Amino acid sequence: MQSLLDLLRETVTSPWVYLVIFVITAVDAVFPAVPGETVVVTAGVFAATGPPDLTWVIVLAALGALAGDHLSYAVGRYGGSGRLDRSPAESRRRAGSRWARRAVDRRGGMILTTARYLPGGRTAVTLTMGAVRYPLRFFLLYDALAATLWALYCGLLGYFGGLAFERDPVKGILVGVGLSVAVTGLLEAARWLRRRIHRRASRRRTAVR
Repeated sequence: MQSLLDLLRETVTSPWVYLVIFVITAVDAVFPAVPGETVVVTAGVFAATGPPDLTWVIVLAALGALAGDHLSYAVGRYGGSGRLDRSPAESRRRAGSRWARRAVDRRGGMILTTARYLPGGRTAVTLTMGAVRYPLRFFLLYDALAATLWALYCGLLGYFGGLAFERDPVKGILVGVGLSVAVTGLLEAARWLRRRIHRRASRRRTAVR
């Protein structure tokens, strides 16, 4: 266990960790299985007692997330929009495209920000925004805000976990990741409850008619 901790500490305190943070948070946008959030939390834990520098952890995480989101947006725009345009007028795909377009037009910034904390949500939303040709300038604006808030959230979560467990960074990592998972669970529960309420309201309106 101690040898594993020493290897982790050596890796996280290396100057190369900043490049690792950038690359992993970028790739995480296209391949959600990559643990971008865990990497940032872990770096934040070690930043509480020494290198890496917390400011650079947050900056590189935000830039990586921003770059990855734009890659996902480009994949959706140039790989998905054509298929949507060629879909039959009454097809489910075209209907879904119209719904997604209306949703992102009304509250694109909110969706882009909150989806980042849901499993696979970041990838699904950025691909969809590209496929429905959401204006790039607004995507950049909202995504820069979302990426910065996310990087601050993960970095500070790890940092305060590191302060609380200064002598046992593994516990700090577990606490930071655990809190992140708990927040994700609460958001998923709130989304599920909201959908259920909407379904019930829809059934009641249908029954009244």
